[in-house]
Amino acid sequence: MSVWPFLVVWFILTVVSLLYLAIRPGVTSGAVGKAFAFLWIFLAPILALLGGASAHLERSKSTEFCLSCHVMEPYGKSLLVDDGEYLAAQHYQNNRVPRDHACYACHTDYVMFGGVRAKLRGLRHVFVNYFATVPDTIRLYSPFNSRECLHCHRGSRSFEESSGHRDEETPLDAIRAGRVSCLEAGCHDVAHNVHELSDVTYWKSIAAEASLR
Repeated sequence: MSVWPFLVVWFILTVVSLLYLAIRPGVTSGAVGKAFAFLWIFLAPILALLGGASAHLERSKSTEFCLSCHVMEPYGKSLLVDDGEYLAAQHYQNNRVPRDHACYACHTDYVMFGGVRAKLRGLRHVFVNYFATVPDTIRLYSPFNSRECLHCHRGSRSFEESSGHRDEETPLDAIRAGRVSCLEAGCHDVAHNVHELSDVTYWKSIAAEASLR
């Protein structure tokens, strides 16, 4: 449920109350008036600030927000590539991640305070986008941890019974323990591949395309 209607109403009530106090300052002479003034002069702005920050942090998890920067547009297009080798596209198109939170679902850390760390990385992205030079090839700040893949796939039948997860080179126990990366060459090593999007075909889905806007 969106908090924006509440924040708008709260803002209007705050402005009206402050105007009332400015017009009739005498109401603060009594105990009730002092409590009223304290609420709308001190507590109301703080609550509005916290509510607005919470709403913006929640919005920053959305796929729409992640793709709102021009430099991220190719990554959005890669989610519609009609090729089973494209890891991000397969997750997005098959609803293995929520489409409206696709970027965040894969790129957050599923550990204690992982969401906080993900938000800090996001702030770094914003800083680079506006105040630094965006590199031609965008790389992760640290190698992708298979732990994030296993958060969803561990225990699933398609993962546990896959022949590719049970051979000598990629034994299932080694994958579970993180000794073999899901992104090893020859495994799931094609994520977005944005520099080759001119040579691919795309899955035409009105619903999927709409969710990227």
